[in-house]
Amino acid sequence: MVGPKRPQFVLFGSSIVQHSFYDQGWAAILSHLYARKADIVLRGYTGWNSRRALQVLQDIFPKDATEQPSLIIVYFGGNDSVLAHPSGLGQHVPLQEYIQNMTKIAIYLKKTRIIFLGSPPVNEPQLLGNSDLLGRPFRTNESCRIYSEACLSLCRDLNIKAIDIWSAIQRRKDWREVCFIDGIHLTAEGSKIVAKEILKVLKEAEWEPSLNWKSMPIEFAEDSTYDPIAPDGKTTINISGSPFHGDSEWD
Repeated sequence: MVGPKRPQFVLFGSSIVQHSFYDQGWAAILSHLYARKADIVLRGYTGWNSRRALQVLQDIFPKDATEQPSLIIVYFGGNDSVLAHPSGLGQHVPLQEYIQNMTKIAIYLKKTRIIFLGSPPVNEPQLLGNSDLLGRPFRTNESCRIYSEACLSLCRDLNIKAIDIWSAIQRRKDWREVCFIDGIHLTAEGSKIVAKEILKVLKEAEWEPSLNWKSMPIEFAEDSTYDPIAPDGKTTINISGSPFHGDSEWD
């Protein structure tokens, strides 16, 4: 544990979360913008579905923890939506069970400010080995849409903030060419879309205190004689809140 204590934003989900610092990913963008304001904490697990998330929910977010997150961003659904295997093994979770699982997760976390991310699209032509022996695809963009809409619907019912990533990415005309590394996981361009959608929700949310990156206090922002010397040679310049290259893109 290090100090001083900062707000924590926990990202909880499958590989879209685990790899969200990779290649200018959306977690990396958040970490940059919230530097000296909040800590971005990753709890991402490649391959997981909502069943596995529910199994460990109390271990990751214990109710008796002395410190609770200021924000939790949750993503599960893409793996749940894959083609069911006859054995019952694998990642697939039937739609109604997925809705039940995500509802339980939401209710458990609801005392904390939370944002759910709906499933992103997939670029089917880019996927390798995306079919079983009968030629049926394991993942389809249509199944992602169905699970995304189910997630968004339950969030409306529970009055939880949610982001329609499936639609947001496809609003870009060249999304198939620029948004995916492998048809599933996001490039820097895809992550920019996710980050902008999250930042929009945080800016518009009527939460007190605000979690908008431009509104949160900066750690150790007081003036200091150790700051860079001003042109007059007699004073110093406080640069704790100085914008960095490209920050204006996220205003």
